[in-house]
This record gives sequence, C-alpha cells and structure tokens, in this order.
Amino acid sequence: MFISNLPIKEEQYRWWALGVTVIGSFMSILDTSIVNIAIPKMMAVFAVGTDDAQWILTAYMLTMGVIQPATGYLCEAYGTRRMYLLSLMVFTTGSFLCGIAWSNDSMIAFRVLQAIGGGLIIPVTMTIVYKIFPMEERNMAMGIWGISAMVAPAIGPTLSGYLVEYWDWRLIYTINIPIGIIGYAAAALVLREMPFSKDQKFDIAGFLTSAVGLFCLLLALSKGTKEGWTSAYIMVLFYISITCLTLFVLIELRHENPILDLRIFSDWNFTFSMITTFVGTMGLYGAIFMVPLFMENLRGYTAMQTGVLLFPSAATAGLFMPVAAKLADRFGAKPAVVVGIFILGMSTMPLMYIDMDTSYVYIMGVMVARGVGLGLFMMSATVMGMANIPIEKVSRASSINNALRQISGSMGIAILTTVLQNRQIFHLEHIAGDINITSGAVQQMLTWGKQLFVHHGDVAWVAHIKSLATLSQVAIQQSFVFSFDDGFFVLSLICLVGVIPAILLKPIKPNKDGMAVMIE
Repeated sequence: MFISNLPIKEEQYRWWALGVTVIGSFMSILDTSIVNIAIPKMMAVFAVGTDDAQWILTAYMLTMGVIQPATGYLCEAYGTRRMYLLSLMVFTTGSFLCGIAWSNDSMIAFRVLQAIGGGLIIPVTMTIVYKIFPMEERNMAMGIWGISAMVAPAIGPTLSGYLVEYWDWRLIYTINIPIGIIGYAAAALVLREMPFSKDQKFDIAGFLTSAVGLFCLLLALSKGTKEGWTSAYIMVLFYISITCLTLFVLIELRHENPILDLRIFSDWNFTFSMITTFVGTMGLYGAIFMVPLFMENLRGYTAMQTGVLLFPSAATAGLFMPVAAKLADRFGAKPAVVVGIFILGMSTMPLMYIDMDTSYVYIMGVMVARGVGLGLFMMSATVMGMANIPIEKVSRASSINNALRQISGSMGIAILTTVLQNRQIFHLEHIAGDINITSGAVQQMLTWGKQLFVHHGDVAWVAHIKSLATLSQVAIQQSFVFSFDDGFFVLSLICLVGVIPAILLKPIKPNKDGMAVMIE
C-alpha cells in the first residue's frame, strides 16, 4: 500500500510526514506576502512603473487560483507524494529563477512558474495530513499544519523589510533555495506514496472553464479599484467570469470524474465550514492588508517595525491552534469555531477608534486578541468541514477549500480598498465643508503656523501659504484616519457575519473507531 525510503514505525510516520510537509506549506504561503515590501526596489532596478511591477504580485495570485482546482485530479492520478515532490521542485526552481531575473517581464514569467509549484503545495499537503491521521488526532495535526498559514503571512513583511533594508532584495527569493532543497530531500526520504489510479480521466472542459472563470474573477477583484468597478474593462471581466463559472458548475454536476466535485457541497458541514472559512479568511487578510498601510503610510513606521507589530498576533494564532485542537477533542470542534470567529470580530472593533496618537503597544495588543480568535477557529472549521468527506474525495475537497481561500483573500482586500478610497473622499468633503476660514479656531491655527514659518526664515506671504497648506494636509490626514476607522468597522462586521454559518455547523464527535459522527 505504501512505499517508504526510511524504516519509520507506523505510529511515528504520520508525525514525521507532518513535519516535512509543513516546510513546503510555510514557504508557499510566505511568498504570498514577502514580495510586497520589495516592489519599490524592483521598480527601480527594472526601471518600470507601478502598473508593470504590480504584475509581479498579480501573476502569482492568478496562477495559484487557476492551478489549485486541478490538484485533486493530480493527486488521484499521480499520487500525493509524487505531486508534493514535483510541486516543491517547481517552486524551488522558480525561486532560483526569480532570484536571477534580469527584467520585469522575466520576473513575471518566473513568478508564474513559482506559483505553479506554490499553488499545488498547499492542497497537496493538506490532503496528505488529512489522509494519514486518524480522526482522533486530526484536530491536533491540522492545528500544527495550520501554524504555517497563520505565521507565514505575518512574518513575510518583517523578513522582507529586513532583507531589503540590510541585505539584498533578491534574497527574498533565493532564501527559498536551501530550504526547498532540504525540504525536498526530507520529503523524498520520509513520505510514503498513497494509492492512486492511473485510469483517471482529466476533465479538460471543467479545467478550462474554471481556469478562465477564476482568472477573470481574481483579476477583476485585484484591478477593480484602480480601473473603476463600473468600467467596461472590469464589467467584461465579471461577465466572462460569471459565464465561465456557470458553465463550470453545469459541467461538473454532469461529469463522471469532475475536476472539482461540487456534489461535496451536499454535505451540510462542508458547506457551512467553507462559508465560515471564506469569511474568516477575509478577516485574516483584511487586517494584514490595512494595518501595514495605516502604520507605514500614515504613522511613518518602517516595514520592519510594522512586521514586528504583526508578529505577536501570528505567534498567538499559532499557539492557539493546538489549544483549539485539545478543546475540540474534549468538547467538539464547533464551540472553538463559534467562539473563535466571534472573538475575531469583537477584537477587530477596537481598531475602529485608532488615530495618529494610538499607541504601538495598544494596536499590538488588539492584534494579539485577533490572533486568539484566528487560532481557535481557522483549522477547527476546516477539520469539521472535511470530517464526513469520504477519504477518496479528500483531495478534491482540499482543492475546493484552497480555491475558496484564494478568492476570499482577494475579495476581502478588494472590498476594503474600495471602502478606504470612497470613505476618504467622503470624509475629506465633509471636513473641508466644516472648515470656516473666518472662524477663530482656524485663524488661530493659521496665525500660529505663520509665526512658526516666519521664525524659520520665511517671508510673511510665503509663511501664510505654507500655513494654508499645512491646514490642508491636516484635513487630508484626518480624512485618511477616518476612512481606516470605517474600513475596520466593515472588517469587524464581515468577521461577525461568520458567526452565523459557524452556529449552523452540526457538532461532530469521533466514535470508538475514530470515525466522524455527526450529532443531529
């Protein structure tokens, strides 16, 4: 049944396998956030503008979204061990090529190659972990595996900021090479191949419609704010996406061997766990997106300082995943999911009141509280959703899980970007309308500013113009602060909405044989 290169006892093998698969999943997730900080440096090196450089990020995201639905078929047709080793090799090779890229176009091409490997790694490793662990150990195993999903996005900006500031920006890619080689060697020695069928027929129509549909959807979500949500470009992308995804659903429901088995959604807990995870992932990436923007663009912190701010929350999430597993083993996973998503929403609310004077430590404390919620619910929801999925369909279910995570992360960022831009304009108009240039308070501020600039050597009329400019800058700054407060309010509501599908989950307990039993 299994092929092994090392004589590891059965009860020990699954923990060794978990250890080697965490290496690959951590690297793959890390590369979704580590590159962002280095974009300005790459723009200077490759002599390109923001529009061209952003494709270094967009190409990676789009490729991952397109490749993940095919993972289930690849695992069933070629084996999970073989696919993990291949994905790790492709990812490491892509990292090496990114490290030696000579132009923006070559970098984009190599990022696509890197994303092919990275997009396969996550669902493949989730499938391996889920299949090799019995039900009574699955909560703990997924909790440990999920640490990479929590910690990697948070330390990415910190690590990237350090490498770019003190070393060489190319190290954000080449640092993957030794880790990838070690991970490949360890996996080749430890992992055992699972049964697979070479008679699997590839669902080409399903793959093409899902690939085009997801590509257009993710592209529209990433470009909607810049191009305008009602622009012809974005509307055409949404039209193509809806058409292709509708065809995809019709094809999959009739196909004998679908690339994504949508019939899995007939399982109650899988459906509501995916909804909960979808909302929770928006909450995860929404804060990771907005907090650095606020701290760096408004408060003037460096990327490294912001990364240090985020790291305790990621570490807390990682620490609470095993805690959630222990609680799930004792009380069932549902309480951990409900309480976790509720804590996530409630602990996001204090961010609605941050301003230019809010202390660094206070924001860090709020983020740590969010980490508690994330650690409690994220992997517990996944385990609940997949508990009743037949073992032969686990790879298909993990493909759906990861494709939805990819979409939800992009959708959350798109929604919050739109909120920030629209509310900043709204608040600026109201602040400007409330400023009365003849009022005593405004005149006092202008007089104080004029005296300050005159004191530094400016003539009276120049000092007056600078005072007016300062007043304008204060108004703009305050409008940005208010827009972030509104954004965090929306984010907290999004997270709290996740409590509803979490409550609708049916409790699950393992029976004496270690199999999942749904409690009606």
